[in-house]
Amino acid sequence: MIDTTVNATIHIALLLLFPPLLLGIINKTKAAFAGRKGAPFIQPYFDIVKLLRKGLVQSSTTTWVFRAGPIITVATVILAGLLVPLGGFAAPLSFTGDMILFAYLFGLARFFTTSAALDTGSAFEGMGSAREVTFAVLSEPALFFAFLTLTRMTRSLSLSTMLGGMPAVVSAAVAPSVVLMTIGLFIVLLAETCRLPVDDPTTHLELTMIHEAMVLDHSGPLLGIITYSSAVKLFVLSSVLLDVALPFRTGWPLADWLVFIAEIMGLAVVVGTLESITARLRMRRVPYLLVTALLLSGSSFILLLR
Repeated sequence: MIDTTVNATIHIALLLLFPPLLLGIINKTKAAFAGRKGAPFIQPYFDIVKLLRKGLVQSSTTTWVFRAGPIITVATVILAGLLVPLGGFAAPLSFTGDMILFAYLFGLARFFTTSAALDTGSAFEGMGSAREVTFAVLSEPALFFAFLTLTRMTRSLSLSTMLGGMPAVVSAAVAPSVVLMTIGLFIVLLAETCRLPVDDPTTHLELTMIHEAMVLDHSGPLLGIITYSSAVKLFVLSSVLLDVALPFRTGWPLADWLVFIAEIMGLAVVVGTLESITARLRMRRVPYLLVTALLLSGSSFILLLR
């Protein structure tokens, strides 16, 4: 019981405090590739705190939806993080069918984010919302197919068993499915967290914006909450990917937590490296990449039906 409480406490602490560091690692990696020193690893923490301390400016045309959007988004993303096992340890919240809740929590967050953008009455933010929802139509089925594959492999409908029970060494029969599923989930990770080559979180080109176009009117605390939500979403989806791709366990709780932290920091370096060596895809080619993720995840499930 004590071990379960300690692991749950570490889980919650990592979920709430660790995500902004991933943004700092990505930015530091990109700076290293550009030959610059770059901002400190903890710079995202300072940026979020600075935004939370600023005043709020909002259009007179907006309603409660505009203010509620970021708050509901961060709440749903954190709740989704409580359903995902970290480091092979059971999630604080777990029940049969929680994978459906996990997917729909992200859908609820997207709904309120786009609703808040549309509430401004800006055609430009409407364009960003339309792009976000269009790409989600392709990325969400890829995530569901990955979950179906895990369900088939583990005979479970609970994320704690599906993700926490992955063997460190898979058999030759399921290895192709795991590889295809891993690639598909990595593409979903890039799409859902608005990273290159799908989206550029630092872009200032109006016609290529997706996520940034939806949050242009947010400022101060609301923008700080949005930035924090993006970091938490990156952390949660990275944890899902690592549970599938690198389910390494030592058998020692402290060592397993340290291994998980090292793995997720390494994944942040991979994302930063990818953003440094690739260019953003043309908007009309982004659906092709997401369809590829869907086909890979679907193929991983079909291979298990043989």
